[in-house]
Amino acid sequence: MVTLTTVLRSGGRYEPIWVERLARGARRHIAGLDRIVCVTDFDEAMDGVETVKFRHDWPKWWSKFEAFRPELSDDVNILCDLDTIFMSSASELASKGDAVVMEDHFLKSRASTALMRWNKDDFSFLYERFKRDPDHWIAPGSCGTVPNSVHGDQVVVDHFLRDQQPFPGFIQNEYPDLLDFYDPVRKNSGPVLIFIGDSKPDNATADVKDAWLNS
Repeated sequence: MVTLTTVLRSGGRYEPIWVERLARGARRHIAGLDRIVCVTDFDEAMDGVETVKFRHDWPKWWSKFEAFRPELSDDVNILCDLDTIFMSSASELASKGDAVVMEDHFLKSRASTALMRWNKDDFSFLYERFKRDPDHWIAPGSCGTVPNSVHGDQVVVDHFLRDQQPFPGFIQNEYPDLLDFYDPVRKNSGPVLIFIGDSKPDNATADVKDAWLNS
């Protein structure tokens, strides 16, 4: 089984329609994808998506650690942020292989949690370690001195992955033509379009926004 998981917490910019658009794009462009799961505090049903309730009241992006809960794991697991657009075939993500994570766009050699793939419950240690003392890990400085301007989930995930060893490979190295980063000036983009900073699918240029709206 191949499962794509995403996380949606209420009270912010994202709504269930973002999950549904991500799901439609993923099903269209990832051959072999079996399930899409959203870990959330929303009660409403989402078309084509299995919803799973949060177990913890971790704030903001820290709730993403719940995506690594061992009982949610399948043979192949893909974690994907909601501000992602599948533009064309991304079936490589469904292949079973060594764990891979996205390399941060700005901080080379550091992991991003925007897109990750792993096998079975290989990443459940991220959830287990975080839940033992979430207040500690949420506190800035808990991972020592790091180059990130914001202390968020990917700082801690990167820290945990380095402690575990071996550190996973980067998606950009494993699949050089798979990822692309949104640039409003460029007309063409790669199969998986990642948004960073203030750029999001709902404020993208017309052709990209149309691809998102029509997912």
